[in-house]
Amino acid sequence: MLQRSLNLLRYVGWAEGTSFLVLLLIAMPLKYFFHTPQAVLFVGMAHGALFVLYLLSLAWVTFLHRWSMLRVLLAFLAAFIPFGPFLFDRRIRK
Repeated sequence: MLQRSLNLLRYVGWAEGTSFLVLLLIAMPLKYFFHTPQAVLFVGMAHGALFVLYLLSLAWVTFLHRWSMLRVLLAFLAAFIPFGPFLFDRRIRK
């Protein structure tokens, strides 16, 4: 169960990080340069759902593995930085 919770956090982190990059690099330029706000609507909604799922899986891993507050804070902040979840995933695997 311990490894399964870490794998869930890693997979959700990858999905959340990817959706964040799609939002920043594809949907936002479509909205502001090509006047297509629908892209931000759908990608933003998916990203928001994945962000909530990331926070829930982070809480679950924190509870099971008794992570320190510093590690939890780093995981939380990684979700706000482009490529952050991928870098945090690399740190988890070590």
